[in-house]
Amino acid sequence: MAAAPVPAPAGAVAIVAGAGRLPLLVAAALERAGRPCRILALRGFADPATRRRADATVDLLDVQGALARLEGWAPAGVTLAGAVARPSPAALLNTLAAFRNREALRALASGGDDRLLRGVLALLEEHGLTVLGVHDLAPGLMAPPGLFGRHAPDEAARVSVATGRALLASLSPHDVGQAAVVGSRRVLAVEGPEGTDRMLARARAIARRPLGLGRPPAGLVLVKLAKAGQDLRVDLPAIGPRTVRRAAAAGCAGLAVEAGATLVLDRPETAALADRLGLFLLGLEIPR
Repeated sequence: MAAAPVPAPAGAVAIVAGAGRLPLLVAAALERAGRPCRILALRGFADPATRRRADATVDLLDVQGALARLEGWAPAGVTLAGAVARPSPAALLNTLAAFRNREALRALASGGDDRLLRGVLALLEEHGLTVLGVHDLAPGLMAPPGLFGRHAPDEAARVSVATGRALLASLSPHDVGQAAVVGSRRVLAVEGPEGTDRMLARARAIARRPLGLGRPPAGLVLVKLAKAGQDLRVDLPAIGPRTVRRAAAAGCAGLAVEAGATLVLDRPETAALADRLGLFLLGLEIPR
């Protein structure tokens, strides 16, 4: 099972908001818990609804401006919510914000995504800001242990889940990916930098050969787990209705994810869709 969430300090929380609905889901969860929050939206990434709700908006490349705003708010904690793509070289060359922040950006942009995320964490913490994960602040958004839908895996699917768990555990030290599509003891696809959606598209093409008319292997399952040592504050595995639809299109019988360490976007809708499509949803307790 994932490590227990750390106690979140009392007081206001600052949400640095990227793309998608997650920033507003986190804000709603905090408000239900009686926790005040402020949203700092990233221009060009945050959705219109998030920008309307935001207390301030900054450029992704304006490191100094973002830090100044956060320090001025003096929050009890900061959380990063929502997707942010790596800025293009053209953006780095053609914005005043990038020029002003060129030294910080050079340090952050060198290396892979893992180094980028760790660099962001280090930068926030160097300025006295406490970084908290969504799993710390809104545990109700995470996958629960056990089944969270009407359907259950059959024996073939349980073998696939076990195979996927073993595979991802063995790959974890190599920082390959968080997910795999497995049919019994056969691995059809492993997630790489392209992400879960494209991996599922590859799995669909492989599973339904020839000419896209074949039948997928029995017990085909999407397995998605956090990597060993993964910092869940900035790199949280996630599924949602789109994942369920694409897994169904690939011929999957269900999804198995790590309980307490996988974000389930729009959980009621995700579970209802899985029920309609006949897929199981299973939260795995993984010893860490």
